[in-house]
Amino acid sequence: MRPSNSPPSPLRPLIASLVAALLVGTLAGCAGSGKRAAKPDTEPTLKSLAGRKVEVAPDKGIEGSEEKAIAAYRKFLEVAPSAPQRAEAMKRLGDLEMDSVDRRLADGKEGAGTQLPSGAPDYRAAIARYQAYLLAYPKAQGNDRVLYQLARAQEQGGELEAALRTLDRLVVEYPQTALRDEAQFRRGELLFTTRDYARAQQAYTLVLKGEAGNRYRDRALYMQGWSLFKQGQLEEGLKSFFGVLDIKVADLGPAAEAEGGLDALPGLSRADRELVEDTFRVTSLSLANLQGAESIPPYIDSPARKRYEFRVYQQLGELYIKQDRTKDAADTFGAFARRQPLHAQAPVLQARVIEIYQAQGFATLALEAKKDYVSRYGVDGEFRRANPQGWSKAQPLVKTHLAELARHYHATAQKSHAKADVQEAVRWYRSYLVSFPNEPEAATSNFLLAELLFEDKQFLEAATEYEKSAYGYPRHAKSADAGYAALLAYAAQEKQTAAAELPALQKTGVESALRFAKANPTDPRTGSVLTNAAERLYALKDGEGAATVARQVLALAPPAAPAQKRVAWTVLAHTAFERGAFAEAEKSYAEVLALTPEKDAGRNELVERLAASVYKQGEQARAEGKARDAVDHFARIASVAPASAVRATAQYDAAAALIGLKDWDGAARTLEDFRQRYPNHALKDEVGPKLALVYLEQGNWSQAAGEFERVAATSKDPRLARESLWQAAELHEKASLKSGSRAAATKAWERYLKQYPQPFEPALEARSHMARLAKLDGNAARELALQKEIFQADQGAGSARTPRSRTLGATAALAMAAPAFDEYRKVALVEPLAKNLKLKKARMEEVLKAYAVAADYGVAEVTTASTYQTAAVYQDFGKALLTSQRPKKLSKVELEQYDVLLEEQAFPFEEKAIELHETNARRAAEGVYDPWVRSSFKALAVLRPVRYGKAERSEGVIDAIR
Repeated sequence: MRPSNSPPSPLRPLIASLVAALLVGTLAGCAGSGKRAAKPDTEPTLKSLAGRKVEVAPDKGIEGSEEKAIAAYRKFLEVAPSAPQRAEAMKRLGDLEMDSVDRRLADGKEGAGTQLPSGAPDYRAAIARYQAYLLAYPKAQGNDRVLYQLARAQEQGGELEAALRTLDRLVVEYPQTALRDEAQFRRGELLFTTRDYARAQQAYTLVLKGEAGNRYRDRALYMQGWSLFKQGQLEEGLKSFFGVLDIKVADLGPAAEAEGGLDALPGLSRADRELVEDTFRVTSLSLANLQGAESIPPYIDSPARKRYEFRVYQQLGELYIKQDRTKDAADTFGAFARRQPLHAQAPVLQARVIEIYQAQGFATLALEAKKDYVSRYGVDGEFRRANPQGWSKAQPLVKTHLAELARHYHATAQKSHAKADVQEAVRWYRSYLVSFPNEPEAATSNFLLAELLFEDKQFLEAATEYEKSAYGYPRHAKSADAGYAALLAYAAQEKQTAAAELPALQKTGVESALRFAKANPTDPRTGSVLTNAAERLYALKDGEGAATVARQVLALAPPAAPAQKRVAWTVLAHTAFERGAFAEAEKSYAEVLALTPEKDAGRNELVERLAASVYKQGEQARAEGKARDAVDHFARIASVAPASAVRATAQYDAAAALIGLKDWDGAARTLEDFRQRYPNHALKDEVGPKLALVYLEQGNWSQAAGEFERVAATSKDPRLARESLWQAAELHEKASLKSGSRAAATKAWERYLKQYPQPFEPALEARSHMARLAKLDGNAARELALQKEIFQADQGAGSARTPRSRTLGATAALAMAAPAFDEYRKVALVEPLAKNLKLKKARMEEVLKAYAVAADYGVAEVTTASTYQTAAVYQDFGKALLTSQRPKKLSKVELEQYDVLLEEQAFPFEEKAIELHETNARRAAEGVYDPWVRSSFKALAVLRPVRYGKAERSEGVIDAIR
């Protein structure tokens, strides 16, 4: 390597003169060698020549070659070791020796000394010369250039590491050298060659920080990117590569956006074009190793880059194609079209997607690409408004692709019958017709579109397209068929249309039918079309219009077919029925049935209509208050149309009428027969409540209860089911009062409680009923268990407690105290007296606690009962003390003293009993005078006869506790 435009050496003329002088001197010496001069030696010497000014005629030159010059310089250096020109001669000799090798290599000469055994050029002489110079003159001015030339010679000679060290020395010792940018660039090149990419990057970065206009800038930027690429820093490297493109491509202005490949870019030299191509290539490699096209947008951050943005996508896509990555290539081209949908080059790249898919045999992907193309650049696309010129260029392809898509999916749909294929064919036919409505093939395409829609069961859309084909173009071979096909499409659509939308559809179908009849009066299908129109008008509740068309059918000449006449009579019969002329309707349906074969599928429906006419007469009688006549009409259906569906309804209505007449026996028989005859009828769930009512009126509680249980089991209304089961249990309980058997009632309440543990209060009531039944059955254990459940349920109900639940809980608590009292009564005060007294007192405490729990509820009737029972316990305990067994072996005096002590112990209990009874008695003043208050008054009459009565104390009061 050598610096470009190296400045000419100022010593060249001087050295040439010296060489000439040397040659003259030599020649003179040779000429006088045979004879010594007589005069003293006054000839010039090398030393004297060094200080002598040599005049060289400007019009004379020195003939010689580079080799001769090199030889002369070498000779000079040999003979003039101290000459002041020595330094310059050494530098020039090094340059000449280097130039000589360069020229030989350039000329293709491989003489001795040109190459080393390794094959590298032989720059050893030049290297040695420069090194000798630097050693001899380390501080000389211009050594920066010598270092540079040395580094170049070393690099050219294959001594890369030595060359790098020399350049390192150059930039360190001469940081401000004019060769700085070139030296750093050469350092970067060497470092890159030795794969020291990080340092190479640094060197290139220093070049970029140098003079803004230095001629190495674009190459340094390019190589900086490569250094980063080699280090795997692809994102950073892309910044450099995009910088190169900014300089070489973006600066071309609008020309950068021209169509074509990179070779179409104007204004680039061959070197610049190669640089641009290489930059795009490595940019594409970097993007491919990142996320492909997804990585591009962040770098397109200026208007200048937007000029060549499409080329970035284009070159990346082309790289993918070379790598056989077809899908990635197509995605890349498509990515630009999505990112810049309005760009002039978007259709070009999108078309490229189609090309590569087709070229690679990816038919499905090519198909999808065509769809995308026509979608973007069709007549309704935004591209048309934004770029009219580009849109105009894209239209031939749009038309071609639309036609291809329609043909493809049409053919595919005919083979596969797949819904997706049909829909695609329909889509592209529509697009074609909208985009190119005036093409000669439009009418046929419209008909084929309708056919596809019909086959795909898109009947309403098919009808619309059939009508367009029939009436929207000049009459053609398919006009009548298209019009009739529209009617078939409307008819098919009716089968899948909701009832609420059916009238509007039928109206449209009728209009199309009348249109067909008018346009095709001689068509053999007109009769059936008019018949169908009459039916549709009737369905649309246009009775008058339907009847009019029906009469037209009957008046056709030649006459209409029997089937068409039957339809016409049916329409007339229906309109009579709708007017409420049920007798006339009955007669008309008879006419229809006369035209209907026995095995005709529609005959049963006609029979039903006949039965309905009779049924309607029964309804009219019922509405007029003629219940018995209504029952007769309903019953007549069994003979007129015994197999009709309305017969069951008529029987049910007859039963309802009998209930209204309070004919309980007749109603019961009719309803029971209905249930047996029609076990699965829709009205079966209504029979139970009505039979329950009938049984209740008959006083048949058990059967009524059974009906309520049936209602509970079948009702879908949770509330009704619960209430029915409750009523059934009550009726079973009511029936048990007659029969004495409480098993059914108990099971009914248990079933209710199992199915409906909630709501809380009714469940508690159910337990109360069960406890009462258990008490009637004498099942004390069961009763007590249920009372405990009631008590515990109320206690644990929290915020769900109600006044009624508290009453039931209080009653249960009162009932739960009775067993405790029984246990208390069982303890007799006999020997061992101390033990039994302790036991009796403990059980007394339990009884008192139990009654206290009941009293705490605050329920009046329970509180008075608890108060009375508590008083009775105290009274009983005092009496038990007085009547307790006396200890044996007491003397008469001791026995008397013992009795006195017992009376003293018993007295407080009697006083406590009196106090509690008086508490109960005072409640009378508050309006509470229940049996327990009255019992307290009776007890006080015994305990305090002076105040409350004359009656003597009796143990009968205690017995009242039980």
